[in-house]
Amino acid sequence: MTKAQHELVFAGYTNYFLWLEQANLAGALRRKAQSGCRVRFLIGDPASPVTAAREAEEAVPLTLSTRIAVTLNELEKLRDVTNVEGRFEIGHVNLSVFRFDDEMIVTPILARKVGHDSPLMHLRRSQADGMFDRFAAHVEELWSRGRDIREAGQDVQA
Repeated sequence: MTKAQHELVFAGYTNYFLWLEQANLAGALRRKAQSGCRVRFLIGDPASPVTAAREAEEAVPLTLSTRIAVTLNELEKLRDVTNVEGRFEIGHVNLSVFRFDDEMIVTPILARKVGHDSPLMHLRRSQADGMFDRFAAHVEELWSRGRDIREAGQDVQA
């Protein structure tokens, strides 16, 4: 993430762990965005039936909707920053993609597993229409279908 200059994409259903693992992530994202980097978060809708179904499958005390609320709360602190965007994903939970310019981390979400219990792949863009571009296109498709978190009628402080 520190090397990225143009694009940061966090397309994970909750992304809550980012705020816990990266000290002062909001500050780093603010600086990236202010230097011209586009920062996007694609997250699940905490009120959707998809989220409720996945919560039942995971059956863990720290629910998806709670984890999403962490991200919404942190994104609210960046509301004033141009280049920081957030959308609710309208599909099902099956894949997390984190893009940092021409590098990417992809995590397929396995049945009955939370994200951190799933495998991950580190990809680098090395050719046109390779794995990197296909996952990037997947994220762009989900992004195009998503709803802006600020226009979705949600209280972003959930």
